[in-house]
Formats: sequence, structure tokens, C-alpha cells
Amino acid sequence: MKEGYKNLIAQTAESETVSPPKTMVQQYEDVIIQTLTRLLIPFMQLFALYVIAHGHHSPGGGFQGGCILSASFILLCVAYDIRWAKARMSETLNTIYISLGVIIFAGVGFICLILGGNYLDYSWLHKILPVDPVVARSHGILFIEIGVGLTVMAVMIALYLNLASGGKHEDELI
Repeated sequence: MKEGYKNLIAQTAESETVSPPKTMVQQYEDVIIQTLTRLLIPFMQLFALYVIAHGHHSPGGGFQGGCILSASFILLCVAYDIRWAKARMSETLNTIYISLGVIIFAGVGFICLILGGNYLDYSWLHKILPVDPVVARSHGILFIEIGVGLTVMAVMIALYLNLASGGKHEDELI
């Protein structure tokens, strides 16, 4: 009976010396999942754009639409491979999307300041848009929602890619 415990301990010690896999995500090709992903992604992205575009008239907006857009990209990462995903959305491009969203958001606010109003007082946009102040508010909110949607999408993708790859950059992935 003692020999059984010794063998179990020896096997456990041997298994602890085995090195862990180099990446957190292992890829298994599955034709069904990849095909369904390719069919589902356009509808997810179309719905995300709808949520962003109608965020100033109905529930939803930039944050929710950005999360749906990033979920569509994360679904691609899960169905295919982290290297495949990083080839399509590099960290540089992701940083550009984050910055562009913040620039759109801040730009609308500064345009309102330049036109004589308060920061993010969209009614002042009627001076540069050929509409009345009420419609100018609606357009201003739409621009804000687009900026927020871009930023949220890019940040969520960056978070996923950094967590899934262990923080490794494109050239460090094996």
C-alpha cells in the first residue's frame, strides 16, 4: 500500500516538471463554428451600428454599440486564432481608433466652445450646420455617440487581446 502512495507521489512530481503551454489560447479548427461566425458577424455589426446611430433617440448609444462591435471582433478571435485577429486589428490601428474616438468627442465640445456656447452645448452647432438648434442638438449627440462607440470598441478589443495573448505584441506571439 505504501508503494502505491510512493508511485502516486512520483507521478505527481514528474507531472509538475512538465512545462505549461506557451500560449493561453489553443486553436482547434472547427468548420461549423467558423462558418456560423462568418454568417453571424455582419448582423452583429449592423445591429451595433443601429444601436450607435439611434442612441440619441432610443435606449442604447455609443457604449452599448461599441461593446457589440467589440464582441463581434472577439467572436472572430475565438473562432479563428489570436494571431489571425491581431493581423487584422494591430495594436497601432487599435490605438488610432481609441484616439480618433476621443478626438471626435472632444472636437464636438471644442467646436461648441468656439461657436460661443458651453462645452458640449450642441445647440450652437446650428451656426455651422444648415439646421435649427433642436436638430443641431440631435446631430451633436450623434457625433458624440460615434466617438464613444469607436473608443469603447477599441478599448474592449485591446483588453481582450492583451488578456488572451498574455500581453505579448504581434511580433512576440509564437
